[in-house]
Amino acid sequence: MSQKIEGVLTAIVTTFDAQGDYADTAMRQQIRRQLAAGNGIFCGGTNGEFFVLNEQEKLAVTQTCVDEVAGNAPVVAHIGEISTRETLRLGKQIARLGVDAVSVITPYFVPLKQQELITHYLTIADGLDVPLFLYNIPARTGNTLEPETVRTLAAHPNIIGIKDSAGSYESLSGFIKAAEGMSNFTVLNGPDSLIHQGFVDGCSACISGLANVAPKEINAIWAKFKAGDITGSRLAQENVTGLRTELYSIGFSPAAVKKALVLMGHEVGESRYAVQFSPQEEQQIRHIVNQYTQ
Repeated sequence: MSQKIEGVLTAIVTTFDAQGDYADTAMRQQIRRQLAAGNGIFCGGTNGEFFVLNEQEKLAVTQTCVDEVAGNAPVVAHIGEISTRETLRLGKQIARLGVDAVSVITPYFVPLKQQELITHYLTIADGLDVPLFLYNIPARTGNTLEPETVRTLAAHPNIIGIKDSAGSYESLSGFIKAAEGMSNFTVLNGPDSLIHQGFVDGCSACISGLANVAPKEINAIWAKFKAGDITGSRLAQENVTGLRTELYSIGFSPAAVKKALVLMGHEVGESRYAVQFSPQEEQQIRHIVNQYTQ
């Protein structure tokens, strides 16, 4: 793997133009904003609106990210479709673009047993030559990866970690425990509220949707932690926790993040998720952003 995956990776938004089509130039501007703050890139996640992009767009977004980052930070791309076959088909195309790793959400819509999840992931890990992160987000998929399932999968040489977005400290610490003693397997923290705690407990990186809105503020949690300033890191976390709580209380977080960027003057376009904000809610978002970011 060309890049060590640590620190902050921003679950970057996918930029659209006024017609709602993918906008490459605007995407590059957002990537540069993140690189300037010291953050890597996680593309095609929930914040990247993966589930409302067509295959051509998923590839175009990834290509833009790899191209613009130019090896200066890690790039991880999400490839998880509902079926094993489609995930592999997309994964092979994404891998050729030069990403450092891919992430695979548990299949969604279809309820699966742990053994079925194991088969799904092993088939994909066997079929790809790019390192793979498992991705646990049960509130959105209806499927939960159990810690012992993760330990089983961690033995595969091509499965290098898990992104946990279950949202609880209990879930995160369960995976950290499951990964103990496995030098080639790491836990990535998903919830923006647990970034500091995740680093303290041994997470190598966090994937942050909120970093779209507050790139420097989120990076400070990592930068201070890495420099040994644990108190400073905790305070940096407290600084963004209010932003997260208030912003995410208004609507589905990826749509709220995108709306916040628009209100901050960034040309990222409207969200394709069918989420709408009233003028009053837009006013609230504007107020929250002004309060918490420079």
